[in-house]
Amino acid sequence: RLGSVVPYFTSAKFLLYLGHALSTWGDRMWHFAVSVFLVELYGNSLLLTAVYGLVVAGSVLLLGAIIGDWVDKNSRLKVAQTSLIVQNSSVILCGVILMIIFLFKTQLLTLYHGWVLTVCYILVITIANIANLASTATAITIQRDWIVVVAGDDRSKLADMNATIRRIDQLTNILAPMAVGQIMTFGSPMIGCGFISGWNLMSMCVEYLLLWKVYQKTPMLALKSAKVEESELKQLNVKKESDMKPSEGVQLIVEKDVSGFEPQQEKEIGCAARIAEPFITFRDGWVAYYNQPVFLAGMGLAFLYMTVLGFDCITTGYAYTQGLSGSALSLLMGASAVTGIMGTVAFTWLRRKCGLIRTGLISGVAQFACLILCAISVFMPGSPMDLTVSPFADISARLFESEPLPTIAPPEDKPEMVFATGMPNLLNGSTTPANSDPEMSPEPVPLISVSLLFAGVIAARVGLWSFDLTVTQLLQENVVESERGIINGVQNSMNYLLDLLHFIMVILAPNPEAFGLLVLISVSFVAVGHIMYFRFAQKTLGKQLFLCCTPDPKEVAHSSPPGNTSTV
Repeated sequence: RLGSVVPYFTSAKFLLYLGHALSTWGDRMWHFAVSVFLVELYGNSLLLTAVYGLVVAGSVLLLGAIIGDWVDKNSRLKVAQTSLIVQNSSVILCGVILMIIFLFKTQLLTLYHGWVLTVCYILVITIANIANLASTATAITIQRDWIVVVAGDDRSKLADMNATIRRIDQLTNILAPMAVGQIMTFGSPMIGCGFISGWNLMSMCVEYLLLWKVYQKTPMLALKSAKVEESELKQLNVKKESDMKPSEGVQLIVEKDVSGFEPQQEKEIGCAARIAEPFITFRDGWVAYYNQPVFLAGMGLAFLYMTVLGFDCITTGYAYTQGLSGSALSLLMGASAVTGIMGTVAFTWLRRKCGLIRTGLISGVAQFACLILCAISVFMPGSPMDLTVSPFADISARLFESEPLPTIAPPEDKPEMVFATGMPNLLNGSTTPANSDPEMSPEPVPLISVSLLFAGVIAARVGLWSFDLTVTQLLQENVVESERGIINGVQNSMNYLLDLLHFIMVILAPNPEAFGLLVLISVSFVAVGHIMYFRFAQKTLGKQLFLCCTPDPKEVAHSSPPGNTSTV
């Protein structure tokens, strides 16, 4: 038994899992903490957090195709190492700046009428955005490219690896914020900054070593887009003369001859062409994405991001207004993680029984069926939805009547906490002040509506994550290797675009009375997304779509005309 365990723990597959776990743990800690830090720094206001979210979403939307193109045009090892170093170095630098702000905030406020502090805020948001862009590059190269090469031609192995990666994501989504949250609660925000910076420094060194080990154990990673990276093969001590096929040798000679003319071509490129190059890459990336045979499947996944039916700050805030306590919410988040892991298990089982494309169809039906509960919850007792109240009443009052934002004053008989982002009454499950008159207290809100809402959201995670894994593997299997980076970059941009739209929708209609309307809109977008996927499945499988025992075609690209594939 020991003889079979040791090779697994030293295999490229396990080392890839370990590197991903370390990377994801650091990412989740940082994403949770940076939002809390920005709220704490700006006097318990969500302004900086909203600006940060807008900058991050806008950057990935605009630069997703360019990042993907950079991933495609450079060697795998260079891309992985560069993005790893940039990401972790940015987080470390951000942590140091935040520590300085927490230590000297009072002094910084007085320097140049507070402009120095404003510059610090801008620096934090800019550097954090760079870290997120580098994280996007890492996700594209490792999860969409390296994992395909490590799995080889074994599609079942690829499905299992994708499912394991998602399980790691689900676990770290819950455990990492809990860990850093405890440190910030029992320590201070400054200690939290120091811990995250130290973690990223240590993690960067370990991940760098793990990447190199995976690269050594998988020589095929040195082959990219039918080109052999000679310098990388030398590093891996691969004997070219004995192992190289004649056709590959010819390919290398041709590439050497072509590369000899590259400096001359570079000289002919003018300044205007260099300036226009990113815009051309952006355009070509979106055109290539549109021409992919899996375009409708990718769009179907993107439409699922246009929803308030998830465990983000919006749904959490709504739950607080409905009387759910912080402890109850943490239990619900834990339940959502469990159902998410169940979704990854369901994916591997369904794929084996019904094929990859049908798995996406079944997962979509399961998710939509569960979200019907959320739509029903809108009309149940306890729902605050009131169609007689304008969805824009709250924002119009803020803009045109200059109503001041509500603030929570610290109690007079208690010292003000250094880390004061909590809402004690709400966290204890009560929305009524302790010293209020019982006769004046509002009646408790019935929990039927909010219970149905969260039951639907949690149950839908099984179908959601199974569907997500299906589309991920479709992109991995059916996108040409030379376009893998740019297509996945555009897919990320589409996801962020729909995610951005859902935040704009909430900003326009933020009052609780309008939340039911947002739920119905969200369910509608999910339905449209799955209709797109159904159309893709119908075009691909035709009459065999509902024959569950029939294997899927080897590649979706084979079922579409040759003109549908594009090169960038």
